[in-house]
Amino acid sequence: MSGSAEEVRKHIATYKKIAGALAVGTIVTVLASYLDVSVAIGITIALIIATTKASLVANYFMHLGEERSQWLMVSLGLTAVFWLFLMLVPLWTFSDHIGVVKTLPNANAHEMAEGEEH
Repeated sequence: MSGSAEEVRKHIATYKKIAGALAVGTIVTVLASYLDVSVAIGITIALIIATTKASLVANYFMHLGEERSQWLMVSLGLTAVFWLFLMLVPLWTFSDHIGVVKTLPNANAHEMAEGEEH
């Protein structure tokens, strides 16, 4: 980065915008946690928000948006594919039980506790 005052101001303005976007992303994350949605949709929403925030950090604060190295792009692509695989494995194992009602062994424990006198 050259040392001209105008370029420094430009970079600082960009960093402030990204910091503001990350703050808004944090607020959206908190608000999304109050949504009454299924687990799979909740995980999907959380991953979309987290990926957006992580890409902002990687592109601007880590300056990866300015990199043009082929090996860097290949390693980032492989990392993204491996991460996606790791995120989908629990969802695939969970999908085996969709629609099957399972009763927990202590599911009526609170009813038994209410019926007893202490």
